[in-house]
Amino acid sequence: MLVPGLACLLCAIAPGQTSPAPAGVPANLQYSAQGRPAGAGVSAQGGQPVSYASVSQLNGLLGQLEETSKNTQADLVKLRIEHWKTDNNSKKTALANVDSIQRNLQGALPEIVAGLRAAPEDLPATFKLYRNLDALYDVLGNVVELAGAFGSKDDVQSLANDLSAFEGTRKQMAERIETLSSAKEAEIVRLRADLKTAQAAIPVEPPKKIVVDDNEPVKKPVAKKKPAAKPKTNTPDKPATGQMQNPPAQQAAPTKPQ
Repeated sequence: MLVPGLACLLCAIAPGQTSPAPAGVPANLQYSAQGRPAGAGVSAQGGQPVSYASVSQLNGLLGQLEETSKNTQADLVKLRIEHWKTDNNSKKTALANVDSIQRNLQGALPEIVAGLRAAPEDLPATFKLYRNLDALYDVLGNVVELAGAFGSKDDVQSLANDLSAFEGTRKQMAERIETLSSAKEAEIVRLRADLKTAQAAIPVEPPKKIVVDDNEPVKKPVAKKKPAAKPKTNTPDKPATGQMQNPPAQQAAPTKPQ
């Protein structure tokens, strides 16, 4: 049985393209596998060198995927869906699915592949390709199923081979995601350990301590001696201004008796 909504899912994957959903497909089923722009994973790797084995494995997967894409596009062109002995609604849905697959293979897939080649070990870019393959596999599988019911045996066999090739690449991409995730996790653990080691190697200046000796005798404050007071000299009282001091009366000399 053909699932119409899957065609709309693939239509939304193609970047920069907007395509109306086939008749009867709810708008909320539209799906986007577009995470970050192509090449955005370059900075995510932080300029770290990528091993030759990793790049070689990825190039093999992408080369195989590109070959499968070319074969699938050629096999889809050979289909004569209008000659199938089925109702018009099924034909329209099949044609819409084929058109979605073709546009994805010609637009979205090459852009995703180019972005992953620029950042071979970027996890978001790798997962983005996996999601696209997952959607392609679902839609192409329904086209193969319908072709088996109403198309020729040659068409079914060719498309079945294409579907098997997509499935093989999808499984390998899933294994690569698992491997990259484990490697990234191990790298994070190592960096954290290195950071702790570096922090421990930094010399820390001890705080200054003030030592108080309780046995030291307390020095009493020395009292300052007051200067000796000068002796006071008795001075006669000075007369007030404008007043004359009466001299002391002279005592009369005693008279001799006669």
